[in-house]
Amino acid sequence: MLSMRSFAPFYRRCNTQLKEKIIGLVGKGVPSLPNSVITSAQFALVETNIVRVNSEGIKQAAEYISRKMATERYTPRTWRTQPLHICPPEPYSPSNPLTTQCLNWIFLISALNFSFWSEKEGSIDRYGVEWRKGWGVLERGVHTGYWSLVAALNRALDENIPITDPAFYSSKVLCPDSLISHVFRAAPQSTEQIPLLKERIAIMREVGSILCTEFGGSYLGFLDAFHKKHCGRGTALDLARMVTETFPSFRDERCLNGRRILFWKRPQILVAETWAAFYPQEPTDPHPIFPSGSSIGGLTMFADYRVPQILHHLQILEYPSSLIEKLHSGMYLAPGSREEISLRAASIIAVEYVKLEILRCRDMLGDSNNENAGEVSSVLIDFYLWDLAKKIERGEEVIQGIGTVTMLPAHRTRSIWY
Repeated sequence: MLSMRSFAPFYRRCNTQLKEKIIGLVGKGVPSLPNSVITSAQFALVETNIVRVNSEGIKQAAEYISRKMATERYTPRTWRTQPLHICPPEPYSPSNPLTTQCLNWIFLISALNFSFWSEKEGSIDRYGVEWRKGWGVLERGVHTGYWSLVAALNRALDENIPITDPAFYSSKVLCPDSLISHVFRAAPQSTEQIPLLKERIAIMREVGSILCTEFGGSYLGFLDAFHKKHCGRGTALDLARMVTETFPSFRDERCLNGRRILFWKRPQILVAETWAAFYPQEPTDPHPIFPSGSSIGGLTMFADYRVPQILHHLQILEYPSSLIEKLHSGMYLAPGSREEISLRAASIIAVEYVKLEILRCRDMLGDSNNENAGEVSSVLIDFYLWDLAKKIERGEEVIQGIGTVTMLPAHRTRSIWY
């Protein structure tokens, strides 16, 4: 297990190239400021001293994750295969109205991407949204968890409610609270409503108003301002930083022992979703949003409650018995509590270690430049682990060939941050 004193030796064992990746010197030689999410998460992990990172678990899980992502051809383009996603037109055309619509859709989903765990987990009467099983599909189903948000917005668009237009959802006249409640209405069998509805409405008003007053009423306008600010060479991390500076409701930060701890789950996932949605068909082609290089390697995973669950299942994270008991009992962990901070911080550091181990192994095998091996980033590892956790939850997949422990319930924290 990586003890609290073993972080420095771990970094010293990394070669220069891998060190540059973990502190944010990413892309094709394009410099960037270090990602403070990583450095503050490392501080929080040491200071809380609750959740720990298992070095042996990292080694076995990294090999498994690397192999599965390669054999399943899990790439950024996998984003476009999700049936509920709105995919932008190709090639990229900022003048195409469908491009603007897709970007606004991505932005609003990322703004509201938080708190989907249910008090009725596993029950058919938990909060869900009834809609089609995908665009172009007539068969209907009930979508739960994160997908309930996506389905609710898609259903509204299907009903000719322009819910993803910032000028619409920022206006109490055009889009009153009652209409937003209608957009998020639950399926007939649900006895729950969407969590934190008032907070979601407040966030919609805030971000929509800022987009309309400062960026021409669209996420595309915000991206245009980003490109002007960075002379067309801004990185993914630069964009995430600009999001947190511009929108207070994206400012996912805590204070621990007098130091700011940055998690930035939703700012980073907004950038990652933008990156994946517009990822070019040919990996060698320049990315239309990040033309100087995708530079996604500067981002971390997105610290939530689902990924820590699968990291523990894979024996990458180790919990003390007291935390395990609380998770089994369904005890609420308050936002900003030491256990909650430790879980999120440990997840960030653990995925960085997994990334480094995958890169190290591929370097040893000579696969680092093998296109069939696939791209390696904390973002893509997070996407894969989140999907894997959902497949295991639905009974669609069982991890074989490496040691695992019993899947624990996800931690329960009600928050707008994740």
